[in-house]
Amino acid sequence: MHTPSDTIEMYLRAKDLNRPHLIAQAFAGGALLQMEMRQGDEQAPACTLGREAIAETLVRNFGRAYENAYTFCLTEPPAPACADFHCLWLSAMTAKENRAVCVAGGQYHWRFAPGNRLAQELRIVIDAMQTLPPADILPVMAWAASLAGPWCPVERALATAPPIPAVWQVMQRLAPAHLAIA
Repeated sequence: MHTPSDTIEMYLRAKDLNRPHLIAQAFAGGALLQMEMRQGDEQAPACTLGREAIAETLVRNFGRAYENAYTFCLTEPPAPACADFHCLWLSAMTAKENRAVCVAGGQYHWRFAPGNRLAQELRIVIDAMQTLPPADILPVMAWAASLAGPWCPVERALATAPPIPAVWQVMQRLAPAHLAIA
């Protein structure tokens, strides 16, 4: 049986590995994508409707600009019967154009179809986005590659984050309560 966890994992595989054909295994045909940019200079449509348009926005356009992408949901997987799921996410990638490193994070808000558990709606909120120089590729990519994905406890991401101010700015936006304790 297809579960919400399967849906999310398929979306992340499609996006991070530039495989638009996998979007059909993550989104219902008439799915709605909403994106809200709270920080960063990325341009994306606020609203996208339909599987093909979602594949264009989240996979093809993303794949033209970025490589070496790692995305994590900073929580445990959702229950198999859940209808709605909300979690923090963290991404690290490199820009194809200039090899700059991008670290970003925010929130996913998912709504799943009751029968097939595919996504009917996904709202992506980008709370933080930092661009780092190419010199930071090795420590950031080593960190991203070391995290168990796609499900990663926020505490693990925090504990292993490289000591780069821009990375910590993203982490502060994602987990301020955890950082206040540390």
